[in-house]
Amino acid sequence: MTDRALVVVRAGALTTVQDQGRPGHAHLGVPRSGALDAPAAALANRLVGNPTDAAVLETTVNGCAVRPRSTVTAAVTGAPCPVTVDGRPVAWGASIRVPAGALLDVGTAASGVRSYVAVSGGVAVEPILGSRSTDLLSGLGPAPLTDGMVLPVGTPTTHHARVDVAPQPAPPSELVLRVTLGPRDDWFTPEAQHTFTTSTYRVSPASNRIGLRTEGPTLARAVRGELPSEGMVLGAVQVPPDGRPVIFLADHPTTGGYPVIAVVHPQDLPATAQATPGTPIRFIEVRRR
Repeated sequence: MTDRALVVVRAGALTTVQDQGRPGHAHLGVPRSGALDAPAAALANRLVGNPTDAAVLETTVNGCAVRPRSTVTAAVTGAPCPVTVDGRPVAWGASIRVPAGALLDVGTAASGVRSYVAVSGGVAVEPILGSRSTDLLSGLGPAPLTDGMVLPVGTPTTHHARVDVAPQPAPPSELVLRVTLGPRDDWFTPEAQHTFTTSTYRVSPASNRIGLRTEGPTLARAVRGELPSEGMVLGAVQVPPDGRPVIFLADHPTTGGYPVIAVVHPQDLPATAQATPGTPIRFIEVRRR
C-alpha cells in the first residue's frame, strides 16, 4: 500500500470533491460550483502545504472516513467536528499525520454543516473545464463519494504550515447578509421591499448546494406575468411563486425566470455554507455608490 490514493470507508450523507470551481463558463450553461465555504477550504489546503486551488473533500453534517494508501498530512476545517486517526482523537483545524493504512475519521459536525478535508498533494481526480469540483446541478466532475471509492492523491510540492491550531470563524448563530437591491426589485411592491430588508427569515431544511431556501414572510409582486429567462449570478436572491427568497449558491443554474430582488455581497456568502436549518437570516441593504 504505497500508491498515493484515498480509499473511502464511509462516504457520509454527502461528500464531494471541491476546489475553487469553474467560473467563466456560464455562457455555456455551466455553473461555477466549488467549495461553498471557500475560506475554510483554502485554510485546509494551507495547513497541509497545498496551493489554495487544490481539491479537497467537502462533507455534509456527518463527515466521512478515508484510509490513505500512503502516509499523508491532513487537516480538517470548516464545521467543528471530532477527528480521529485509528480511533485516537487528533486536532481539528490543524495539520495531522495520517500513516499509510490508518483510518482518518471525520465525525458529525458539532455546529455548522460542512467540513473540509485536505490531504497533502490534493485530491487528484481528472479535471473537467479546469476544475475537479463535483457539480450537483450539471453532473460535471466526479460523482459524490460512495463507500469503497478510490480517489487519487497528488504529490506534495511544499511543506505544511507549522501552526498548532489555526483560528477560524465560528458557524453563524445568525446570518446577516449585505445585499444590493436589483435588478428586479421593481417587480415587488414597496411593502415587499421593506419586508425583505427589515424582517427575519430562517434557513429552510430544503437548502442545498444549489440554493439556500428561506422560511418567513412572503414578498408580494407589483408586476404580474412571466419574466423571460435571464442570466443568474452567484448570490442572486431569486423569489419564486411562493414569495420566499432563495439565495443562489455555487451549483446554481446559470439562467432563471423568476425575478431577482437583490444580490448578496460575495464576502457574506461563505457563512451560508455553515448555516443550519432554523438559523435566522437578516438582509441588510447596501446602497450602490
